[in-house]
Amino acid sequence: MATLGTIAILVGPDYEDLEVWYPKLRLEEAGYHTPLIGNGEANYSGKWGYPATMDGQVADLDPTTLRGIVAPGGWAPDKLRRDPAVLALVRSVYEQGGVVGTICHGPWILISAGIVRGKRMTSSLGIRDDLTNAGALWVDEPAVVDGTIVSARVPKDLPAFTRAMLNVLGAAR
Repeated sequence: MATLGTIAILVGPDYEDLEVWYPKLRLEEAGYHTPLIGNGEANYSGKWGYPATMDGQVADLDPTTLRGIVAPGGWAPDKLRRDPAVLALVRSVYEQGGVVGTICHGPWILISAGIVRGKRMTSSLGIRDDLTNAGALWVDEPAVVDGTIVSARVPKDLPAFTRAMLNVLGAAR
C-alpha cells in the first residue's frame, strides 16, 4: 500500500512514551510512514520504560524524502539538541516546507535549530521562558499552528496535536 509520505519521529534516551507512540500510531492510521529515528543507539527506553527500536539514524536520513518530522518531549530533546545532525535535519525539513511537530520539551530542538523566532508556539510550562527568550510568542493552548510548525503542551493535548498535524499535512498536499 502506498503511503501519503514519511514523517520521521525523533527518539532519544528517556523520550516521553506517549508523545512518540500516540502520534506514530495516529499518523500511520492516516496513511503516513512514521520511522523512529535516533542519533546513535539502535534502541531507546522511554521515561516510563517503553522500548523503541530505531528504524534509522539521523545521519543517514535524506531530509528531501520527508513530509515532516516530530520532535517529542521527555528528556530526549535535551540530548538530541546537542547533535548538529539533528539540528540540520529539523532545519532542512522546515526550510523545505515540511511539517515540524513538537510537544512538551520537544521545542528545545527547534530552539537550537534556530526556527522559532517570530513563531506563535506552545510547550510545557517548564520551557516557556526558553521559547520566549528564543523569540517565539508563547501561548497557553492545547495545540498551536504557525505555518508548518505545530506545537502542543503536554500528553493530554495529544488528540489536539495530532488533529492539527493532520490538518497541516492535508493542507500541504
